[in-house]
Amino acid sequence: MIQHPWPGRSDNASGWFTRRTALKAAAALVAANVLPLALAQQRTNLVDLRGDALLNGSRLQTGSTVQTGDTVQTGPGSRVIFTMGNAAFLVRENTFMAVERGATLNTVSLLRLMAGAVASVWQPGSNAALLTPTLTASLQANGVAGNGVYAEVLPGPGRRTYVCNCYGTLALNVSGLQRESLSDYHQCFFAEASPRDGRLLTPAALGRHADEEMEGLAALVGQRTAWQMRGRKGVPDGSGLSS
Repeated sequence: MIQHPWPGRSDNASGWFTRRTALKAAAALVAANVLPLALAQQRTNLVDLRGDALLNGSRLQTGSTVQTGDTVQTGPGSRVIFTMGNAAFLVRENTFMAVERGATLNTVSLLRLMAGAVASVWQPGSNAALLTPTLTASLQANGVAGNGVYAEVLPGPGRRTYVCNCYGTLALNVSGLQRESLSDYHQCFFAEASPRDGRLLTPAALGRHADEEMEGLAALVGQRTAWQMRGRKGVPDGSGLSS
Protein backbone atom coordinates (compact mmCIF):
# COMPACT_ATOMS: atom_id res chain seq x y z
CA MET A 1 0.00 0.00 0.00
CA ILE A 2 1.36 3.41 -0.93
CA GLN A 3 1.33 5.71 2.06
CA HIS A 4 1.05 9.46 2.04
CA PRO A 5 4.18 10.73 3.82
CA TRP A 6 2.42 13.38 5.91
CA PRO A 7 -1.20 12.46 6.78
CA GLY A 8 -3.14 15.58 7.67
CA ARG A 9 -0.21 17.85 6.84
CA SER A 10 0.00 20.22 3.88
CA ASP A 11 2.49 22.73 2.57
CA ASN A 12 2.04 26.35 3.44
CA ALA A 13 0.51 27.75 0.25
CA SER A 14 2.25 31.12 0.36
CA GLY A 15 5.56 29.41 1.05
CA TRP A 16 5.12 27.12 -1.94
CA PHE A 17 4.33 29.98 -4.31
CA THR A 18 7.33 31.92 -2.98
CA ARG A 19 9.64 28.94 -3.61
CA ARG A 20 8.21 28.37 -7.07
CA THR A 21 8.52 32.04 -8.01
CA ALA A 22 12.13 32.17 -6.83
CA LEU A 23 13.14 29.12 -8.81
CA LYS A 24 11.31 30.20 -11.96
CA ALA A 25 13.05 33.56 -11.74
CA ALA A 26 16.41 31.84 -11.27
CA ALA A 27 15.74 29.59 -14.27
CA ALA A 28 14.90 32.62 -16.41
CA LEU A 29 18.13 34.31 -15.37
CA VAL A 30 20.12 31.19 -16.24
CA ALA A 31 18.48 31.05 -19.67
CA ALA A 32 19.44 34.67 -20.25
CA ASN A 33 23.02 34.00 -19.05
CA VAL A 34 22.51 36.63 -16.36
CA LEU A 35 22.76 34.52 -13.22
CA PRO A 36 26.16 32.87 -13.93
CA LEU A 37 27.67 36.30 -14.60
CA ALA A 38 26.09 37.77 -11.50
CA LEU A 39 27.33 34.92 -9.33
CA ALA A 40 30.83 35.26 -10.74
CA GLN A 41 30.87 39.00 -10.13
CA GLN A 42 29.60 38.59 -6.58
CA ARG A 43 31.96 35.67 -5.88
CA THR A 44 29.13 33.81 -4.22
CA ASN A 45 27.23 30.65 -5.08
CA LEU A 46 24.10 31.68 -3.19
CA VAL A 47 21.08 31.99 -5.46
CA ASP A 48 18.48 32.74 -2.80
CA LEU A 49 18.51 33.24 0.96
CA ARG A 50 15.30 33.72 2.93
CA GLY A 51 15.11 34.01 6.71
CA ASP A 52 17.82 33.00 9.15
CA ALA A 53 20.44 30.41 8.30
CA LEU A 54 23.83 29.41 9.69
CA LEU A 55 27.00 28.51 7.82
CA ASN A 56 29.37 26.54 10.05
CA GLY A 57 27.54 27.93 13.07
CA SER A 58 27.75 31.60 12.01
CA ARG A 59 25.00 33.59 10.37
CA LEU A 60 24.85 33.07 6.63
CA GLN A 61 25.05 36.36 4.75
CA THR A 62 23.86 37.21 1.24
CA GLY A 63 27.43 37.48 -0.07
CA SER A 64 28.67 34.31 1.63
CA THR A 65 29.95 31.26 -0.26
CA VAL A 66 29.10 27.69 0.67
CA GLN A 67 32.11 25.41 0.20
CA THR A 68 32.69 21.70 0.49
CA GLY A 69 33.23 20.73 4.10
CA ASP A 70 30.67 23.30 5.29
CA THR A 71 27.52 22.77 7.32
CA VAL A 72 24.29 24.63 6.56
CA GLN A 73 21.49 25.05 9.08
CA THR A 74 18.17 26.79 8.44
CA GLY A 75 15.62 28.06 10.95
CA PRO A 76 11.81 28.15 10.87
CA GLY A 77 10.42 29.72 7.70
CA SER A 78 13.89 29.85 6.11
CA ARG A 79 15.44 28.41 2.98
CA VAL A 80 18.70 28.51 1.07
CA ILE A 81 19.31 27.84 -2.62
CA PHE A 82 22.91 27.47 -3.79
CA THR A 83 25.01 25.85 -6.48
CA MET A 84 28.26 24.00 -6.04
CA GLY A 85 30.20 22.74 -9.02
CA ASN A 86 28.18 19.89 -10.45
CA ALA A 87 25.05 20.33 -8.33
CA ALA A 88 22.33 22.70 -7.10
CA PHE A 89 20.55 22.53 -3.74
CA LEU A 90 17.35 23.85 -2.19
CA VAL A 91 17.59 23.59 1.60
CA ARG A 92 14.22 23.73 3.35
CA GLU A 93 13.43 25.20 6.77
CA ASN A 94 14.62 23.50 9.98
CA THR A 95 17.34 21.61 8.13
CA PHE A 96 20.86 20.64 9.19
CA MET A 97 23.15 19.30 6.46
CA ALA A 98 26.78 19.08 5.42
CA VAL A 99 28.49 18.91 2.03
CA GLU A 100 31.69 16.90 1.84
CA ARG A 101 34.46 17.43 -0.68
CA GLY A 102 34.81 15.33 -3.80
CA ALA A 103 37.56 15.17 -6.42
CA THR A 104 37.90 18.95 -6.47
CA LEU A 105 37.22 21.78 -4.02
CA ASN A 106 33.92 22.59 -5.73
CA THR A 107 32.71 19.01 -6.21
CA VAL A 108 30.43 17.37 -3.65
CA SER A 109 31.08 13.71 -2.88
CA LEU A 110 28.61 13.29 -0.02
CA LEU A 111 25.52 15.18 1.06
CA ARG A 112 24.94 14.40 4.73
CA LEU A 113 21.38 15.22 5.85
CA MET A 114 20.95 15.06 9.62
CA ALA A 115 17.57 16.81 9.89
CA GLY A 116 15.05 18.56 7.66
CA ALA A 117 14.80 18.39 3.88
CA VAL A 118 16.79 19.17 0.77
CA ALA A 119 16.12 18.98 -2.97
CA SER A 120 19.14 18.49 -5.20
CA VAL A 121 19.97 18.20 -8.89
CA TRP A 122 23.24 16.70 -10.16
CA GLN A 123 24.86 16.94 -13.56
CA PRO A 124 25.39 13.72 -15.58
CA GLY A 125 28.39 11.72 -14.45
CA SER A 126 28.31 12.97 -10.86
CA ASN A 127 29.84 10.59 -8.36
CA ALA A 128 28.16 11.33 -5.06
CA ALA A 129 25.95 9.93 -2.34
CA LEU A 130 23.22 11.10 0.02
CA LEU A 131 23.44 9.95 3.64
CA THR A 132 20.64 10.21 6.22
CA PRO A 133 20.12 8.48 9.60
CA THR A 134 18.40 5.54 7.85
CA LEU A 135 19.53 5.64 4.22
CA THR A 136 22.48 5.75 1.87
CA ALA A 137 21.57 6.65 -1.71
CA SER A 138 24.39 6.57 -4.26
CA LEU A 139 24.07 8.31 -7.63
CA GLN A 140 24.66 5.99 -10.58
CA ALA A 141 26.32 7.83 -13.45
CA ASN A 142 24.23 6.73 -16.41
CA GLY A 143 21.89 8.71 -18.63
CA VAL A 144 22.10 12.20 -20.05
CA ALA A 145 19.77 13.94 -17.60
CA GLY A 146 21.83 13.39 -14.46
CA ASN A 147 20.00 12.97 -11.16
CA GLY A 148 17.27 14.75 -9.23
CA VAL A 149 16.72 13.76 -5.60
CA TYR A 150 14.51 15.00 -2.80
CA ALA A 151 15.07 13.74 0.76
CA GLU A 152 13.53 14.53 4.12
CA VAL A 153 14.39 13.21 7.57
CA LEU A 154 11.04 12.95 9.32
CA PRO A 155 10.68 13.86 13.00
CA GLY A 156 9.77 11.25 15.57
CA PRO A 157 11.14 7.88 16.70
CA GLY A 158 13.59 6.30 14.30
CA ARG A 159 13.91 9.45 12.13
CA ARG A 160 12.73 7.58 9.06
CA THR A 161 13.67 9.10 5.71
CA TYR A 162 11.38 10.03 2.86
CA VAL A 163 13.31 9.95 -0.42
CA CYS A 164 12.16 10.61 -3.97
CA ASN A 165 14.27 9.60 -6.93
CA CYS A 166 12.83 12.34 -9.14
CA TYR A 167 14.88 11.12 -12.09
CA GLY A 168 18.02 9.11 -12.70
CA THR A 169 19.37 5.96 -11.10
CA LEU A 170 20.00 5.54 -7.37
CA ALA A 171 21.51 2.63 -5.48
CA LEU A 172 19.60 2.54 -2.19
CA ASN A 173 20.99 0.93 0.96
CA VAL A 174 18.90 0.63 4.13
CA SER A 175 20.62 -1.30 6.94
CA GLY A 176 22.28 -3.57 4.38
CA LEU A 177 19.20 -4.01 2.21
CA GLN A 178 20.16 -2.91 -1.29
CA ARG A 179 17.87 -1.90 -4.11
CA GLU A 180 18.27 -0.02 -7.36
CA SER A 181 15.77 2.68 -8.31
CA LEU A 182 15.53 3.70 -11.95
CA SER A 183 13.22 6.66 -12.50
CA ASP A 184 12.09 9.03 -15.23
CA TYR A 185 9.44 10.66 -13.05
CA HIS A 186 9.39 10.47 -9.25
CA GLN A 187 9.80 7.16 -7.42
CA CYS A 188 9.24 7.68 -3.71
CA PHE A 189 10.13 5.58 -0.67
CA PHE A 190 10.38 5.53 3.08
CA ALA A 191 13.66 4.23 4.51
CA GLU A 192 12.74 2.75 7.88
CA ALA A 193 14.86 2.60 11.02
CA SER A 194 13.34 -0.83 11.79
CA PRO A 195 11.18 -3.10 9.64
CA ARG A 196 7.62 -1.90 9.08
CA ASP A 197 5.32 -4.74 8.05
CA GLY A 198 8.51 -6.72 7.58
CA ARG A 199 10.08 -4.18 5.20
CA LEU A 200 12.89 -1.65 5.55
CA LEU A 201 12.09 0.14 2.29
CA THR A 202 8.43 0.92 1.70
CA PRO A 203 6.68 2.76 -1.17
CA ALA A 204 5.36 6.28 -0.60
CA ALA A 205 3.23 8.85 -2.38
CA LEU A 206 4.74 11.91 -4.02
CA GLY A 207 4.84 14.82 -1.58
CA ARG A 208 6.52 18.00 -0.32
CA HIS A 209 8.26 18.89 -3.56
CA ALA A 210 7.16 19.70 -7.09
CA ASP A 211 8.29 19.62 -10.70
CA GLU A 212 8.91 23.37 -10.85
CA GLU A 213 11.42 23.14 -8.01
CA MET A 214 13.44 20.40 -9.70
CA GLU A 215 13.25 22.17 -13.07
CA GLY A 216 14.52 25.39 -11.52
CA LEU A 217 17.41 23.64 -9.81
CA ALA A 218 18.32 21.80 -13.03
CA ALA A 219 18.44 25.10 -14.89
CA LEU A 220 20.92 26.47 -12.36
CA VAL A 221 23.49 23.84 -13.44
CA GLY A 222 22.67 24.07 -17.14
CA GLN A 223 20.50 20.96 -17.24
CA ARG A 224 16.94 19.88 -17.94
CA THR A 225 15.02 17.26 -16.03
CA ALA A 226 14.29 13.86 -17.57
CA TRP A 227 10.65 14.76 -18.21
CA GLN A 228 11.64 18.04 -19.84
CA MET A 229 13.99 16.17 -22.16
CA ARG A 230 11.31 13.58 -22.98
CA GLY A 231 8.66 16.24 -23.49
CA ARG A 232 6.19 14.46 -21.21
CA LYS A 233 5.65 13.48 -17.61
CA GLY A 234 5.06 10.01 -16.25
CA VAL A 235 3.22 8.61 -13.24
CA PRO A 236 4.87 8.82 -9.77
CA ASP A 237 5.83 5.28 -8.74
CA GLY A 238 7.16 3.90 -5.47
CA SER A 239 7.81 0.38 -6.70
CA GLY A 240 11.46 0.91 -7.64
CA LEU A 241 10.83 -0.04 -11.26
CA SER A 242 11.10 2.09 -14.37
CA SER A 243 8.19 4.50 -14.86
